[in-house]
Amino acid sequence: MPSQIDELSRVITEAIARAITSGQIEASLPEAIPLERPKNRDHGDYATSIALQLAKAAGKNPREVALILQKHIGTTPLISAVDIAGPGFLNFTLNRASQANLVNSIIESGAKYGQGNSLSGVRINLEFISANPTGPLHLGHTRWAAVGDALGRVLSAAGADISREFYINDRGNQMDLFGASLEAAALGKPIPEDGYQGNYIHDLALEVVGANNGIKDLPEPARLVEFRERGYQLQLNQQKKVLDTFGTHFDTWFSERSLHDAGSVEHGIDVLRKQGHVFELDNATWLRTTDFGDDKDRVLTKSDGSLTYFSSDTAYY
Repeated sequence: MPSQIDELSRVITEAIARAITSGQIEASLPEAIPLERPKNRDHGDYATSIALQLAKAAGKNPREVALILQKHIGTTPLISAVDIAGPGFLNFTLNRASQANLVNSIIESGAKYGQGNSLSGVRINLEFISANPTGPLHLGHTRWAAVGDALGRVLSAAGADISREFYINDRGNQMDLFGASLEAAALGKPIPEDGYQGNYIHDLALEVVGANNGIKDLPEPARLVEFRERGYQLQLNQQKKVLDTFGTHFDTWFSERSLHDAGSVEHGIDVLRKQGHVFELDNATWLRTTDFGDDKDRVLTKSDGSLTYFSSDTAYY
């Protein structure tokens, strides 16, 4: 069963066709009919500005075009009144019976009600939340979980092929600080000043030790790596469980590390350098993003040779 908007669009299009055929207006049939809900319910159930759009081609005043269309539309089983407002808007009041038809349509369509195909054939990668795997999800993350998931559902309902992706920021100095914080907590030492604080660090450290016998006896470089990697997996799994309980599901969990392991970051910088967008300044490598409207250029490689978070973005996007 067609929706009210689809049916109303059909009625208006047929009225325009009759007006053209009768020679009352000279215009081409529009590809789509603009319809919206009036802010003031006294102005009807739907309104369209189609008369204003046709006026120039028709060589007539918009209200004159609206009057012609009004006569060709008349009343139908769907429409009880058509009024002209302002410079040439057409306001439609629907029959009460049409409301019952809408209810029937909703019941018949069930979960498929409201779905369409306006984005059919369009593939969209929807990346959202993408929290660091160094701590629990907080309220801000759940907000983006709700927004991202809702957006994905809306786009899917419009016919798009949606892939939901969580980008895991699992590389960089914050991961080493995370590992060092867990290691210190497990050994009863003070957490590094720039490390991660909170009861969750101590709880996670106990969990890491309990699941990995002898981890505290490893030599220092290997011990930190083990705490980092074991804690990372536990924290990531916890995030997945929370999101699953929240009802937000992802098709892809993309690891930032994979970009570096595959050499994609270095390759991306080389490509940008060959294109003339990369320059050296103060022993650092920069991307000239001001050429593309940015307010300042961005560092790709720091003066100490380490890569920035932004360098990963150049490879990812």
